[in-house]
Amino acid sequence: MSDETTADEPERNASVIVVGGGVAGLSAALFTAKNGLETTVFDTDETWMHKAHLFNYLGIGSVGGSEFMATARQQVDDFGADRRQGEEVTAVRESGDGFAVETDEGEYESDYVVLATGANRDLAEELGVDFAEDGTVDVGVEMETSVEGAYATGAMVRPEEWQAAIAVGDGAAAALNILSSERGEHYHDFDVPADAERVFGELVAE
Repeated sequence: MSDETTADEPERNASVIVVGGGVAGLSAALFTAKNGLETTVFDTDETWMHKAHLFNYLGIGSVGGSEFMATARQQVDDFGADRRQGEEVTAVRESGDGFAVETDEGEYESDYVVLATGANRDLAEELGVDFAEDGTVDVGVEMETSVEGAYATGAMVRPEEWQAAIAVGDGAAAALNILSSERGEHYHDFDVPADAERVFGELVAE
């Protein structure tokens, strides 16, 4: 959010579709929307977080999963993401240089797609990404699949480690890789206190 960040924004507003509104999907959407990319999130609210209570999330002493999700959604909304609550994605396919995403209400085009559908890997299989021998989606540390511009996060790529904190990191890694691709160099989303004061004013905690 610094002046430097604004100056480095891409010349065009690349579009990102995030399929899934759990912690991984919202984390990816936060980073892309915050940094000027056109971001749409499709969320059917099937996240496991509604069954959780967080004691093991760094920086949070104790919070209910649903309360955490409400805060996360508001944060993503505040940075300008278009969150389509209740609109289900039924298909994802490559289209030209990007992707076509079909929902129960229409079809959308995007330059990038982030799959964050928990352990459900049906859309990833339909898209034709590579899978590992253990049945998870095969990705690198940047969370990109074998299909360029398509990312997978969270339980889709992990056989066991399904912690919220890990999923949030997956979403952030995918988003930063997208931002790096758009800028043609490694991108880091670092904020400083002056950024918070400028954006949030008197709401900034001391």
